[in-house]
Amino acid sequence: MLSMGGCAINPVTGDADFVLMSEATERQLGARYHQQILAQYGVYQDAPVQGLMERVGQRLARVSHRSELNFRFTLLDSPEVNAFALPGGYIYLTRGLLAYLGSEDELAAVLGHEIGHVTARHSVRQHSASTVTGLLGAIVGAQTDPGGQELVSFAGTALVRGYGRDHELEADRLGAEYLAAGGYQPEAMLEVIRVLKNQELHEVRQAKAEGRPAQVYHGLFATHPDNDRRLQEVIGAAQTLRASRAPAGDDLGFLRVLDGLVFGDSAAQGIVRKHRYYHRELGIVAVLPEGWRIENRRKRLIAVAPGRDAIVQLETLAVKADRSPVQLLHEQMRGARFAHEFEIAGHGRRGHGATVTLNTPFGVRDARVAIVIVGSTVLQISAAVDPSPWPGNYAAAIRETMFSLRPLRDEEQPLAEAQRLHLIRIESPQSIASLAKEADQAGDMADQLRLLNKLYPDREPRVGQWLKVIR
Repeated sequence: MLSMGGCAINPVTGDADFVLMSEATERQLGARYHQQILAQYGVYQDAPVQGLMERVGQRLARVSHRSELNFRFTLLDSPEVNAFALPGGYIYLTRGLLAYLGSEDELAAVLGHEIGHVTARHSVRQHSASTVTGLLGAIVGAQTDPGGQELVSFAGTALVRGYGRDHELEADRLGAEYLAAGGYQPEAMLEVIRVLKNQELHEVRQAKAEGRPAQVYHGLFATHPDNDRRLQEVIGAAQTLRASRAPAGDDLGFLRVLDGLVFGDSAAQGIVRKHRYYHRELGIVAVLPEGWRIENRRKRLIAVAPGRDAIVQLETLAVKADRSPVQLLHEQMRGARFAHEFEIAGHGRRGHGATVTLNTPFGVRDARVAIVIVGSTVLQISAAVDPSPWPGNYAAAIRETMFSLRPLRDEEQPLAEAQRLHLIRIESPQSIASLAKEADQAGDMADQLRLLNKLYPDREPRVGQWLKVIR
């Protein structure tokens, strides 16, 4: 995979870089891992939104230092606030980040920053021979199957946590230059960093309160952009490079494209409302342990106890429901010794479970595993606690979750629908607090609305202003 290469000319600086990857290999890696990214996240299926991202991205790519690359821009179906790039010109933006943007210029700022990482070959320059096949783990992480471990080792630290202060600043500088050359406002780079910095501050507080790691965009640093002299200087320098091109689209036109954008969990992931899980496509409902931290991933749902000493995982299995739960459990746990077997019956489902010794996040432990069939869907529920013996203080909570799986009822269908951004115009004086009460969403909705509309931390909307609300 790696050439034992040495020096290559950096397309941005024109200087010789000592690198261990040829440009051909760089492109091959991007193409190879692109498919795994799509499998991990899924593409957000909205043609106007995807088309907007493609149009803006290509406008910037054409004026970049590596315009010969076949840049690809993909909007991922993820609520995470992130954007990242793979070698070879593969640029990704999550719908979770897109929701916080307020103009086409700001979208261009995010894409320009990521294009800057590609044109400056940061992923190649930063890593030595022992780590260049080691850079997406935090993106794919534990969600990747054993066959994807090479992907885990190729991208984690830099793509998610950033490339270090100097490289991130270089990406900002290059992005600002591409904005200017493409007819966008370079100062949008500062504005989007300001917006995402406020979102990061809120997310860090929320994550601390919920006992979970914060999920933040990699291109941010501890310094607020208003106090970052170096950042302001590199972006200010790009102002002199502005091309005389047709201006980008108007802000209201951009916001109208976002009208209807899914916010938070998608129907394809399943919707968590308080401590219940509704999945329209699978046709299921489950009760989750109250007060536990929920991680709703594309292919599985994980609940973690407040003390991080117990975990419950729910996942679908790619097998047909033409065998009994007992048979399927023995197939999944091949070779394991079963104890304390039990049945799950009635209420439109059938299942079988047992206590099995497994390798868990806590080490080798006695775990409770059950196969439950609802309609044509086969699900596996696994639970482990630390320390053993099983099940400690969590017996009732884990049992309730395992026995709660049942078909989704007709009257529950609306609960399985995703919430979306909607664009409204403030026609008369109205407070953020009153708008927040109209939203059926857990968490601090008032802060969320302020973050979405650049009113954070305590500003109120003005009459005539267009706002993004969640419904």
